[in-house]
Amino acid sequence: MRIKFRSAYRAAYRAASRTALSIPVRWLPAYAIIAVIAALLLPSAITSAANAVTLLIGRITTGQPAYSGHIAPLFTPQVQYWSADIERWARERDLDPNLLATVMQIESCGHDKIGSSAGAQGLFQVMPFHFSTGEIYTDPETNARRGANFLAECLNYWSGGDPNLAMACYNGGPSVVSRPFHTWAHETRRYYVWGGTIYADAVQNKSDSPALDTWLNAGGIGLCQRAADNLGIALGIP
Repeated sequence: MRIKFRSAYRAAYRAASRTALSIPVRWLPAYAIIAVIAALLLPSAITSAANAVTLLIGRITTGQPAYSGHIAPLFTPQVQYWSADIERWARERDLDPNLLATVMQIESCGHDKIGSSAGAQGLFQVMPFHFSTGEIYTDPETNARRGANFLAECLNYWSGGDPNLAMACYNGGPSVVSRPFHTWAHETRRYYVWGGTIYADAVQNKSDSPALDTWLNAGGIGLCQRAADNLGIALGIP
């Protein structure tokens, strides 16, 4: 789903594209690219990303799981509505539930019946070609299974385990991973920045996220209002 973002994003991208963003993505760690853009968008983004990497490395080197198995409290009520399901779907595909929740947040904000003009459907805005004949696109279980399968493919095969590139792959297709950032579609570039910064906060189990707040204020709140109406719950966002 396309969201109209503030002119700050355009200014940030123009500034960043004159430097590191002209380099092919595969030559730079994903967090380095996020840091260049997000530093101009969100003052806390670099710290959040760095802390997230440190946390993950620390867990791995101490033998702890790379993720907790639960989603962070920062996600909106519409996504929290599906928290138990997200955690179960993530376990089934060996995914970080915070990664799956981040994708749901941006794709549908928990609206299981929503569709896009491009044909994407349901909670994870899965394109029709991912489904088998006879499957109901907006059925939450079916939609989540197909969406999680593709996200896992992006993570484990196309992005080399990088969750931020996996989100770019999820939005723009596997080919974006091997192309320079400046050649990506605008929607995919936005997805990479917003997804990466929200996910960095979620990995730290934060109760709030400046990145998520900015996404909401840039237009995401309208999507969440539609999701709240569909689920029959309060918007619950200040």
